[in-house]
Amino acid sequence: MDQKHYEELAAKVRIDVIRAIHSAGSGHPGGSLSAADIVTALYFKEMNIDPADPAKADRDKFILSKGHAGPVQYAALAERGYYPVSEMMTLRKLGSKFQGHPNMHKVPGIEMSTGSLGQGISVSVGMALANKMDENPGRVYTLLGDGELQEGIVWEAAMSAAHYGLDNLVAIVDWNGLQIDGKNDDVMTVKPVDEKFAAFGWNVLVIDGHNFDEIFAAFDKARTYKGKPTAIIARTHKGRGVSFMEDNPGWHGKAPSEEEARMAVEELGGEW
Repeated sequence: MDQKHYEELAAKVRIDVIRAIHSAGSGHPGGSLSAADIVTALYFKEMNIDPADPAKADRDKFILSKGHAGPVQYAALAERGYYPVSEMMTLRKLGSKFQGHPNMHKVPGIEMSTGSLGQGISVSVGMALANKMDENPGRVYTLLGDGELQEGIVWEAAMSAAHYGLDNLVAIVDWNGLQIDGKNDDVMTVKPVDEKFAAFGWNVLVIDGHNFDEIFAAFDKARTYKGKPTAIIARTHKGRGVSFMEDNPGWHGKAPSEEEARMAVEELGGEW
C-alpha cells in the first residue's frame, strides 16, 4: 500500500480525535494530532497484532508514554477494529471506559495505563526485557512526547534498555517542539535529543514524523538492528492537519468549539 493509503487512514484517526475531544469538552488535541501518522503506521502495518485476539502471546505491544494523547490511541484502535468508533465518542464522560488517559483494565488493546510522564518508557523496558527472557518474539514500541524527556526517569529507563541490549524495543519521540507552557527550548531545553540517546547507548534515527515512507523505513531499520534499542526522533508539528492548530501551544489541552470542530473535520476531508 502506498503513502496515500496511510495518509487517508491517518486523516480518519485525526477526525475521530477531533470529534471525541469536542464531544468531551476537554482533552489534548495538539499532541494527539502530531502523533497520528506514527500511531497509524504502527497499528495498520508495523505491529503484529490481532483485534480478534488482543492478548495473543506473541503480539507486539505499544505503550503510549505520553498518556494525555490517549485519543489518538483510542482512535487508531477503533479504526483497526478493536471496537466501534462510536464508542470512543463517550470520551471523558462519567462511566465511560474511554477516560482522559488510557486504562488497560477497560479498553481492549491498551497495554498499560499511562499518564504519569516517564513511566511508559520505563514499563516498556521491563516488557522488552521480559520478552527477551521468555524468548518471546514480540516487540515493544513506546511513544514519548519531547517535553516528557524533561523527566529524569526517562533517562534511567534509557540507560537500563541499553545495558540489557534490548534490540526488541523502539522508543519514538514525538518531536513537535512544544509543550503545555510553550516551546521546549524556553521551558527546559532537551536538545540535542539524538546525541543524548546515542550517548546512552541507543541506535538513533531522525525522521520526518509525517512521512510514511520515512516512518516505515525507520521501523525496518530498527527491526534489523541488533544489540541496542532504537530511538526514532520523529520531527512533527503539533496539531498536524488542522491549520489553526498547527504549531500552536494553545491547543495542547483545549477542546474545539462546534464551529472549530466542524472546520477541523472538513479541513481533514471529513463531513460534519
